[in-house]
Amino acid sequence: FFFLMIRRPPRSTQSRSSAASDVYKRQVAGDSAISTVGKGLGLNYRGYSIEDLSQNSTFEEVAYLLLFNRLPEENELEKFILELSSLRIIPSPLITLLEKIPRDCHPMDMLRTALSYLGILEPETATYDQGRISTRLLAVTGPIIAYWWHFSHSGIRITTTTKPTDTIAANFLKLITLKEEIDPLVLRATDVSLILYAEHEFNASTFAARVTISTLSDIYSALVSAVGTLRGPLHGGANEAAMEFLGGLRDVDHASTVLQEKFEKKELVMGFGHRVYKKGDPRSPIIKEYSRALSQKPFGKPNLFQVSEFVERRILEEKKMFPNLDFYSASVYHQCGIPTPLFTPVFVMSRLTGWCAHIMEQRHNNKLIRPLSNYIGPEPREYKKFSKRDRVPASPRL
Repeated sequence: FFFLMIRRPPRSTQSRSSAASDVYKRQVAGDSAISTVGKGLGLNYRGYSIEDLSQNSTFEEVAYLLLFNRLPEENELEKFILELSSLRIIPSPLITLLEKIPRDCHPMDMLRTALSYLGILEPETATYDQGRISTRLLAVTGPIIAYWWHFSHSGIRITTTTKPTDTIAANFLKLITLKEEIDPLVLRATDVSLILYAEHEFNASTFAARVTISTLSDIYSALVSAVGTLRGPLHGGANEAAMEFLGGLRDVDHASTVLQEKFEKKELVMGFGHRVYKKGDPRSPIIKEYSRALSQKPFGKPNLFQVSEFVERRILEEKKMFPNLDFYSASVYHQCGIPTPLFTPVFVMSRLTGWCAHIMEQRHNNKLIRPLSNYIGPEPREYKKFSKRDRVPASPRL
């Protein structure tokens, strides 16, 4: 059994609750060889820095690295891209299901349901194993998102295959924008964003996947656990919230007024701060430069980037908080033509690589993950019959 241990808390309820909370935040939950987050090493995927990978590699190379423990040779990468291209067709029964999911459904609910149903249609077996399923899901998740989006919003049934040599980013952008050609900067910006979102150690959704798979459940159940966890606004969705906030700001003057109101009300602006990175998210300056470059294109949004920079500067001055990856990803995705409600599903398209890598790693040396709780309830007491019970108001339901 795998236990998360915490020290014996103080006796008072309030102090022992806060003590356990503090310990929980700092608890090391296990070993992993997949990535480092902070710890004086920045962000690394299997030893390669995120700066190096985002400058020199592609998302397919990074996916290969995470899933197969090493960077591919050139012929292996070409073969991998062709394999992904061949796996983009959505099964007919899943198409039928997607066409029944209404447009006002949360896209993450759609995606959770689609992945679960795909697990029924294409279940994990001894021959159809986790490696093949990981590759299949990398290939088909983008097409699933795009198919549902177009059918639910305009009744269009799209063909989910594009050129055999198209990358995941190229395929998705062509499907979602309904364009045959994608601007090279848009393509590269999207590809880099997928690299940056691909893996992040024991974050909430990854740990949820590891907990599920540690029970010897199947890979689809673990991934559905991860999707459900990422759906929560404290984990995924910050890039959507950031875009909604930025989209409501007309210019720098308006942004200044709105921010001052938020400061006075002590309201948060999504896309800032991080549980691990206290001196800045190393991914943020990388994606920021793509937002800047896109804003200078004829189709770009220079005002959006200018306002974003102003918001970044003011929050740093006022709150001493740095932007995380989500903040400038919002303006990148917007300028690439990706609808705001799909920002978190695009996150899934990328993070599937990290989830699947962690599932494989957990299975390789599996122990059931069964944490211990810090009990803060009443001291032991005697059961009393109705006539002898104290008349005290019932506590409100939690």
